[in-house]
Amino acid sequence: MRTSLAPLARATAGLALMASASAFADDVRIFTDTAHPATAVPGATIIELDAPARLVSELGGGLPVDPQRAEAVMRQRLANPTLAERQKRIGQAFQAVADAYSLGVAKLPAVVVEGRYVVYGDADTRRALGRIAAYRRAGQ
Repeated sequence: MRTSLAPLARATAGLALMASASAFADDVRIFTDTAHPATAVPGATIIELDAPARLVSELGGGLPVDPQRAEAVMRQRLANPTLAERQKRIGQAFQAVADAYSLGVAKLPAVVVEGRYVVYGDADTRRALGRIAAYRRAGQ
């Protein structure tokens, strides 16, 4: 009896394809925070929803107890040329939180593809992408 390896080869190739976000032509975002780390995959954007608080805290962190000295230190920080880049990162972080809200992200981590398909609670991004790919194939 002769056995064909073609079905196995196709299945293995399909799994390899699902292993990265680049297998999806469109947007792949991973919503997470420091309490719910998720694995990164090539082509995906990782969005940490606790980033705004962390970035703002860094800006105001380590200030002296004395209010006058604290004000002087803060003025110095605000005059720093790197402030524009920091403000940009803070703005992007808050925009990411707004995006999560508008998408209806309800649990972390969340792997979202094309703003339509989502897998909640799976920190293994490759597995989540595989589940989304299987769902999409079944629907076609």
